Amino acid sequence: MTKRYRTGWISDVHLGTRGSKAAALLEFLRDTEFEKLYLVGDLVDIWALRRAIYWPQDHNDVIQKLLRKGRKGTEIIYIPGNHDEFLSGFHGNYASVTLQKNAIHTTADGRRLLIMHGHELDNVVQNLGWLAHLGDIGYVMLMRCNGVVNFFRRLMGLGHWSLSAYIKAEVKNVVSFIGKFEASIVRYARDYKVDGVLCGHIHTAAEREFEGIAYYNCGDWVESCTAIVEEFDGQMCLLRFDPHAKSSSVLKEPPEAIPSLG
Repeated sequence: MTKRYRTGWISDVHLGTRGSKAAALLEFLRDTEFEKLYLVGDLVDIWALRRAIYWPQDHNDVIQKLLRKGRKGTEIIYIPGNHDEFLSGFHGNYASVTLQKNAIHTTADGRRLLIMHGHELDNVVQNLGWLAHLGDIGYVMLMRCNGVVNFFRRLMGLGHWSLSAYIKAEVKNVVSFIGKFEASIVRYARDYKVDGVLCGHIHTAAEREFEGIAYYNCGDWVESCTAIVEEFDGQMCLLRFDPHAKSSSVLKEPPEAIPSLG
């Protein structure tokens, strides 16, 4: 059964990499309809494609599905991230897709949200580009290790386990970075006189509040397979798609179910 929402936000799909869960996203897009859909950066990973070309059919199918949604009436707003930043030189309207730096979204109940990818406030990305690229290569290696770990877990009859998610949750410096990133995003959003901010970039889905400002992060489609959606009454929800379930399912999660890393 198709689920309908007023608005949807997805980010960090990283098409063009082996870690992208494009097939899961494709199934999610088939099961959902939106009046407006925000692509909050890093849809395509140009950094990875410059190192080696990897573009299987399901990556192409995701692009085709998004364009098909646009032709059928969904308004699509694409906000480039750091991995697809070359698109920032092409802001404008392209049929049903609008390319822009950031956006202000007004919810059905009148709240104003700043929509941005988030790399703008990442000092490593902005000031140490070489280190950001080195970290990206390290992240790719970590995801490959994650695949090996889960291969042996399946042989032992165990379920999927995310090594990278574990490291994010347990390593003090990573937790500290995430907390500082979230706080800086909220401080930045205050200048726009908004009620909340929604971003991506750090691959950590969240829904919480900082000093009266709502903070949303729609996660990614490399590990968590998450999206933020707005119901027709303005309620915001974090959805987690489970690609490992025997049947496809989307699970609504209340804010208290999401671990606080601040």
